[in-house]
Amino acid sequence: MPAPASQAILLIQTAFIGDVILATALLEQLHRTEPDTPVDFLVRKGNEGLLQGHPHVRNVLVWDKKKDKYRGLWRLLQQIRKTRYDRVITLQRFASTGFLTAFSEARERVGFDKNPFSRWFTQVVPHIIGPGVHEVSRNLHLLGSNSGSTITPPRLYPSAADEAAVAAYAAAAPYLCIAPTSVWFTKQFPPEQWLKLLAALPAHYTVYLLGGPPDVAACDALAQTAGRPGLVNLAGKLSLLASAALMRGAVLNYVNDSAPMHLCSAVGAPTCAVYCSTVPYFGFGPLSPFSRVVEIKGDLECRPCGLHGYAKCPLGHFLCAYGIETQQLLAVLAEAESGTR
Repeated sequence: MPAPASQAILLIQTAFIGDVILATALLEQLHRTEPDTPVDFLVRKGNEGLLQGHPHVRNVLVWDKKKDKYRGLWRLLQQIRKTRYDRVITLQRFASTGFLTAFSEARERVGFDKNPFSRWFTQVVPHIIGPGVHEVSRNLHLLGSNSGSTITPPRLYPSAADEAAVAAYAAAAPYLCIAPTSVWFTKQFPPEQWLKLLAALPAHYTVYLLGGPPDVAACDALAQTAGRPGLVNLAGKLSLLASAALMRGAVLNYVNDSAPMHLCSAVGAPTCAVYCSTVPYFGFGPLSPFSRVVEIKGDLECRPCGLHGYAKCPLGHFLCAYGIETQQLLAVLAEAESGTR
């Protein structure tokens, strides 16, 4: 095995937006403990904007999973070997990223024990889902046994251009942000429930609907049905980092257990996270200084129904979402307004 060309590290996280955001905690930890070590980051195509201009990232590698997926994987392996990293760390439990790590020819190859290629890693870390174990803590253990004992929050760095893109919207203070959609249906607070909240929110607030290009139609429909003055649909109009910059200045951000919640965590934005089919126990809860979780009162025998979510409620009633009361959401706003954050 060739000696590494430098002490450079490659972090691999090619899953969803929220997963990449949470993985930035490792960048913060490495910068604190090894400020002179170059760090590269591999993400799936579409998520590279999250790390644009990140001060602790040397290079961003991109894997296009939708075009020549496996040829692209092989090309990435050649690129990784050519760079001759000292350490390659995969944050995922999937074979593809395990393959890149195992055969990277790096001196240290680190990943979770549940990865199919873990037998070829030089360091294997147990992947534990349990009470009080946050995903950030799980990931930090990949840097060493002591690294996950204290949670280092994830962090993103909106640029001056991102700040400028939202300056006019932020000037309309006070304002609230709502990110109403999710990739998973059963993680998504239903439109009927958001409409109840929009009708009950104090009239002096400007309310911004946030989301990506796939969320434009859903946010348009919500805005048109609500008919609320001062309700602005910004879905598809802002980059992820610009959205984070806007959320940072909100009195409160209403989000699902989804990527916008992690955007809030990465810039310290006040957060009300609505949990439907999933539960904070899984370790993906909000990490902002002011963070509150809203979920159905009492227990449902069917909840949680899975780690991620489903395209529809397996039992057809979706009580974990429809059982949440508007007053629960308003109570979090009252708390945020009181200055306790």
